[in-house]
Parts: sequence; structure tokens; C-alpha cells
Amino acid sequence: MPKITVDGTEYDTENLSTNGKAQLASLQFLEVQMQKLKNEIAVYQTARAGYAAALQNELAKIEAK
Repeated sequence: MPKITVDGTEYDTENLSTNGKAQLASLQFLEVQMQKLKNEIAVYQTARAGYAAALQNELAKIEAK
């Protein structure tokens, strides 16, 4: 019997109505999608830092002239 905890209270998912099970499935789907987006943002932030470092390197070359 899978259980979920909501606001500190544990519930047996088998006791959920069809609508309740659908809402739970939607929440679980959204959690997965949100984690994917967080991972994607981490990749973008890493790339941004790399591009910024490369630009700073290029700007330093200009200043050295």
C-alpha cells in the first residue's frame, strides 16, 4: 500500500478517489518536470559562467595591448 505524506499526515493512496489519484499523478508528473527544469537551468548557468570567463579573457587581451 503506497503512502503519501501531506502537511505531516500520512495517507494510504489506495483510499484515494479516482479524482484524488489523478491529482496525485499530476503532482508527481509536475515534480519530475520541475526537477528536469532545475537540472537544465544548472547546465545553462554553467555554460553562462564559461562564456563569461571566455569573454573576460578576450577583454583582458584588449587591455594588454
